[in-house]
Amino acid sequence: MEKVGGIIFFRTRMLQTLKDFYLNRMGMDIWLDQGGCIIFRMSNFLFGFCEQQEKLTTGGMITFFYPTRDDVDRAYDDLLDIATSKPEENIPYKIYQFFAVDPEGRELEFQTFLHPIDWKF
Repeated sequence: MEKVGGIIFFRTRMLQTLKDFYLNRMGMDIWLDQGGCIIFRMSNFLFGFCEQQEKLTTGGMITFFYPTRDDVDRAYDDLLDIATSKPEENIPYKIYQFFAVDPEGRELEFQTFLHPIDWKF
């Protein structure tokens, strides 16, 4: 089977603000800039925003996951001003997590798995 990839897109009214946020605050790279649409990348994680004045997509959640609890704690310390919760264990899902929001109000989750996972993407 051929390699297949995927990208999740969100409609935005704040493309330049989100570009600055995801590049400078989140440390992501631009995978592809199409002018009115920007696709960001961090490792195997791709998502994009397209400028759309009529409609806005803020539903869903963008989740970043890290190798360790310490990584999640460091992310929390760096993003304290936008965090909406403190890091804590989520026993049913066996994760350690906290939540925050991006400049347009999208929910962000930062987590690590408390059990082994396959990191070979």
